[in-house]
Amino acid sequence: MKTLSNIFLFVPLFAFLLLSCSEDDPEELVKEGGPFEISALAGSWEATSASFSDGNTNFLDLINEGGTVTLTVQSSGRFTLTINPSDRPSYTTSGEMFWEKFEGQYYFAIEWANYPGDWDTYGATLTSNTFTINGGFESGEYDFDNDGNFESASISFTFVRS
Repeated sequence: MKTLSNIFLFVPLFAFLLLSCSEDDPEELVKEGGPFEISALAGSWEATSASFSDGNTNFLDLINEGGTVTLTVQSSGRFTLTINPSDRPSYTTSGEMFWEKFEGQYYFAIEWANYPGDWDTYGATLTSNTFTINGGFESGEYDFDNDGNFESASISFTFVRS
C-alpha cells in the first residue's frame, strides 16, 4: 500500500515538474505573412551601398571604396552573398532568410551558414526593385584590418535587382 501512495505522490509531482520546466517558445519562423513574402526576394541583387561599422573608429562603405557586393536569393529564402572588396580577394557567405514572428510582430531574420541554429534580426524593406537590410552591432562581421580575423560589425546594405 505504501508503494501505491508513493506512486500517487510521485506522478503529480513529476507532471508538475515536467510542465513547469517546459519552455514556452512563442516565436515562429515563417516565410510568409511579414511585410513581404520571402519568396519575393528570389533573384539576383547588386549592392549600391554596403557599409560595415564596428561602432568605434572603423567604418567602410565597400561600394564607395570600389568594391562590389552581390546577393542571390532562392524562393525558399536560401541565399549566397558575395563580398568583393577592392583591396583583397572576394569571399562568399550564405544562409537563410525568414520572418521571426513573436507576439504578433514580424522581424526579418537571417540564419548565417557559419552559425547554424542561431539567427539575427534586421530592419528590412522591399520595393519592386530595391531591398535594404540594416542591422545593429554584431549583426555582421568584417575584417577591417585585413589580418584574416573578422571583427563584429553592424551592417547596412542597399540592393537593386540585377
